[in-house]
Amino acid sequence: MKIFYGVQGTGNGHITRAREMAKAFAEAGVEVTYLFSGRDAAKYFDMEIFNGYRVMKGLTFHTQNGDVSYLKTAFDARPINFIKEVKALDLGGYDLVLSDFEPVTAWAAKLGNKKILGIGHQYAFNHRIPREGGDVIATSVMKYFAPTRRNIGLHWHHFGQPILPPIIAPHEPPPRSVANKIVVYLPFENPTDVVRLLTPFKAFDFMLYTPAAITSPSAHIRVKPLSRDGFQNDLYDCAGIISNAGFELVSEALHLGKKILIKPLHSQLEQISNAAALKQLGYGRIMHELDAKTIARWLENPHRVRVTYPNVAHILVRWMLDGMPPVDEDFIEASWSQVNVLQLND
Repeated sequence: MKIFYGVQGTGNGHITRAREMAKAFAEAGVEVTYLFSGRDAAKYFDMEIFNGYRVMKGLTFHTQNGDVSYLKTAFDARPINFIKEVKALDLGGYDLVLSDFEPVTAWAAKLGNKKILGIGHQYAFNHRIPREGGDVIATSVMKYFAPTRRNIGLHWHHFGQPILPPIIAPHEPPPRSVANKIVVYLPFENPTDVVRLLTPFKAFDFMLYTPAAITSPSAHIRVKPLSRDGFQNDLYDCAGIISNAGFELVSEALHLGKKILIKPLHSQLEQISNAAALKQLGYGRIMHELDAKTIARWLENPHRVRVTYPNVAHILVRWMLDGMPPVDEDFIEASWSQVNVLQLND
């Protein structure tokens, strides 16, 4: 089987998900060509698993101080260049095209009448799941950004819909966590504002991951460059995370049993809806602005949830190799029956 796999590269969550799929494909002996779009080629890191991957400009969302700027997004879209990339993408010779919300691949497959499957969290929004913050622009973006004829949506809970659990690395939780260690990943916020916000909480050690080159004036706030291995090591034994409401990081934190505080991007349907789902499920706390009082209450609250998810990447690869039969109730139930939710208060 020969697959072409397009991955949205604007955020790291799609790439994290694709890494797990890449491992499953490699173990099954499937030949895969990877395409990433949404950021400059030089800004991708720890990409060794995607041997010989390709990069295109594609489309991306622009943010400023925690808010999506649709005006700047539209201004930088360069539709002529995007159309050229779509027309130039040759998908001939592939048995299946996959898109993790990657627009060049999705539109090239659509216009070329190729067999395509969408896999990702965004495709869960085709079903009745918690949804907030939607408007005409946001809803249109979700529908037309990377359209696929068939798709598999992913979420933290099934909500009675034909969707699957998250695709994450199946790690065992640590035997113990460092009680005062907090991982902070707020790439869409001003990092200077974040440092200022965390400075008063000197009883805690914050691992602040940011693409910005800044220096922390406080010993209890360690500013770290983006690194897959470094981030995973800190995430593994920390007590909790403070992050934007990206799907993949929250999924990993839930799987490891971490305390969660999220600050969704303004004007971003997916992140605002993720916050609503997290609140409905009781899996974490929300702050809609960078708020010291909310952080103080969250730091002192020991409640956390551990959600054990199966190896969904292996489930999906086996399903593809079996010819992608209809996703029926038995398939969905078999996947969710392996999920276990444990409430923790230590």
